[in-house]
Amino acid sequence: MYRWLGSLGPGIITAALVFGPSKLTITSKLGALYGYSLLWIVVVAIFFMAIFTSMATRIGVATEQSLLGSVKQKWGKWASLLMGGGVFLVTTSFQAGNSIGVGIAIGELYHTSAVPWIIVFNLIGISLLFFRSFYPVLEKIMIALIFIMLISFVTTFFWAKPDFSQIAKGFTTPAIPEGSQLLIIAFVASCFSIVGALYQSYLIQERIRIRPEIKNEKTDSVTGIVLLGVMCSIVIICAAAILHPKGISVNSATDMAKALEPIFGSGASTLFLIGLFGAAFSSLIGNASVGGTLLGDALGYGSSFNVKAVRFLVATVMIVGASIAIKFGKLPLELIVFAQSVTIFIVPFIGTALYFVANDAKIMGVRVNGIFVKIFAGIGLLLIFVLALVNFKELFFNNPLFK
Repeated sequence: MYRWLGSLGPGIITAALVFGPSKLTITSKLGALYGYSLLWIVVVAIFFMAIFTSMATRIGVATEQSLLGSVKQKWGKWASLLMGGGVFLVTTSFQAGNSIGVGIAIGELYHTSAVPWIIVFNLIGISLLFFRSFYPVLEKIMIALIFIMLISFVTTFFWAKPDFSQIAKGFTTPAIPEGSQLLIIAFVASCFSIVGALYQSYLIQERIRIRPEIKNEKTDSVTGIVLLGVMCSIVIICAAAILHPKGISVNSATDMAKALEPIFGSGASTLFLIGLFGAAFSSLIGNASVGGTLLGDALGYGSSFNVKAVRFLVATVMIVGASIAIKFGKLPLELIVFAQSVTIFIVPFIGTALYFVANDAKIMGVRVNGIFVKIFAGIGLLLIFVLALVNFKELFFNNPLFK
């Protein structure tokens, strides 16, 4: 049991960095607008996320070199630079949203401006980089934040008193309500996070670097992803039970907290804001770690958190995100468009690289993909390309900036 709990670290970190303020907003909107009817998409997104995360885990265990090292070996330096640089740009562009989420959550709790809290918690995030062993600290913080979120959302779940027959129907009867398509795409694209799955291979290798004796032990990457699905489901159910019957719309995660107060009192609102803080702060640290690590590896500095250049790049993501959050108070539309543009092109490339590296017996040895994973990861890869095409159409043909 102790060894199993210890093996959860990398999967928990991935779940924590994927479940950020934007995920909280999307899941709240799904439940508020469409009730329990879209719970089934959580199962679909989590299934494919689990497939790709377990694939990345095996890559991390099977190879001495990093994933970008394997990409460089197969396709050349240009491919690793494209992946590392692309991920750095995406994480830096979206980091402001995590800073804003932290600031608003604490600001709402204490009825103050978000700006001082944005500064404080980014400084705390940067200070963590000065620990001699950053990875164990990151693992402990992420596990703590996941449990803070779980306590917050599970308590809200029991307050909400949802309809369990409707929950069962939502999970087992796929339906696509009119007008829900774009929200479904946004949820699947954010929950089935290829960048999060990719980072799993780095987390595993960092863990093995610190404790080489665990290389041959089984690592549980799926439990963390299941927890991600549980949190997404709980928020959808809470919104379906509380907001949907009253016709209350949600445009941000704090709207959900504000809606809880008149119904259940200030305690419920406070508890949900604590959950929002956990989601935002975990993503703030995790997102920056992804961007800094991948760019450091692409530039030839390696991927270890012990390397000063990697820590500097992680801090750079935090500083840029905090600066944008303080200056604009929200993500500027132009920056969102830029980040989405890079994401559309880089995510299918990352998914393809993961798939073909994991299928390469020369690299993977006995941990090469089996038939089951090849088939369903192939379907997941097809889904990634479909999502990219839909997002391309929405971004460049239905976006007011391009009209």
